[in-house]
Amino acid sequence: MVAPGARARGWAAATKMAQRRRHAEGAKGPRILSPRASRAGALWPYCEKRCSYCNFNKYVPRGVEEAAMRSCLVTEAQTLLGLSGVRRVDSVFFGGGTPSLASPNTVAAVLEAVDRAAHLPADSEVTLEANPTSAPGSRLSIGLQSLDDKELQLLGRTHTASDALQTLAEARRLFPGRVSVDLMLGLPAQKSGPWLRQLQELLGYCDDHISLYQLTLERGTALFTQVQRGTLPAPDPEVAAEMYQEGRTVLREAGFRQYEVSNFARNGALSTHNWTYWQCGQYLGVGPGAHGRFVPQGAGGHTREARIQTLEPDNWMKEVTLFGHGTRKRVPLGELELLEEVLAMGLRTDVGITHQHWQRFASQLSLWDVFGSSQEVKALLVQGLLLLDHRGLRCSWEGLAVLDSLLLTLLPRLQEAWLQSAPSPGQGG
Repeated sequence: MVAPGARARGWAAATKMAQRRRHAEGAKGPRILSPRASRAGALWPYCEKRCSYCNFNKYVPRGVEEAAMRSCLVTEAQTLLGLSGVRRVDSVFFGGGTPSLASPNTVAAVLEAVDRAAHLPADSEVTLEANPTSAPGSRLSIGLQSLDDKELQLLGRTHTASDALQTLAEARRLFPGRVSVDLMLGLPAQKSGPWLRQLQELLGYCDDHISLYQLTLERGTALFTQVQRGTLPAPDPEVAAEMYQEGRTVLREAGFRQYEVSNFARNGALSTHNWTYWQCGQYLGVGPGAHGRFVPQGAGGHTREARIQTLEPDNWMKEVTLFGHGTRKRVPLGELELLEEVLAMGLRTDVGITHQHWQRFASQLSLWDVFGSSQEVKALLVQGLLLLDHRGLRCSWEGLAVLDSLLLTLLPRLQEAWLQSAPSPGQGG
């Protein structure tokens, strides 16, 4: 295995090389005149080992034909950029799987392909997900998950707490101010006190971005089976809620802004790529099992599609070779479906949904029309969980912690308002 520090330096060199090429090409003048912009996510589906809690589309192969995978990622990226009519890509996120197991040549090839098919600005955000044993991108997201070796063993992770802190130190040296770490909460038998001590310890090592994720027991995972059989106790939701509430308080006191339900940043180190998801922007999904949202050219510029690529890597590569892409499923999104996404995703952020943003998706139905006269919504406003004012609709700091329960009121109200505003079958010319 390549040492984490050496691989990190390789990834950094690959990204800088691609950036230098974009700088040089930019000096010749603008290549793309259209302002249509998007984000792109590239999925590397392979891992060294399947973690006990993970049900993502990932594979643990005996060997990987990386050249073939790289070629197909490049081909699909170029094809989808052409289909979408996107003229500028502002960020690229390499997820998986464990994309940091790929060679630096792969990330460079994908970035160069995106830049050839569209325009990838030299200052664009390039993020790489990594495990602490494989971590090399202009931004690095490290799946640290825990600083307790027993918990890491329970999760099926291949690293120790010492590995994690060593990788974090190396990453911060290479990407100062641009390293994010993930910490999990709500594990079986986990207690609030020891977990908070982990978080406090992490504050002594981390950079300017932390994500707190509650464990979800997914059917088909080893951890789900162990809990179902009684080998492990089920996670206590009340303890998990206490961890989350106390953890976000600790981070706020340490100068972090909770800009999204699970994400905290200081010194302006927000993830601009993920912000696109929460704002329901267009994005392209490249690779086995990737998801995307964009308006294909030829659809009149109005009908956005939800797209899912073929899951299994070998079948995906065959489809890319034959058709230029491996899109398995295309679902046109109606206006109500899109508004439901705008509501549910936008309220995940501390900014919420501005009136201007809402009007981009609902020209005939304002936030005031939908929520202004609802007594149930007014009760949430009085409780201090929601704010509806001249800026728009957003959760308070207290409301972000209980967003799921708020949506149980807000989504039906949106659906009701939508039906009331829709023309009856007898109307029209």
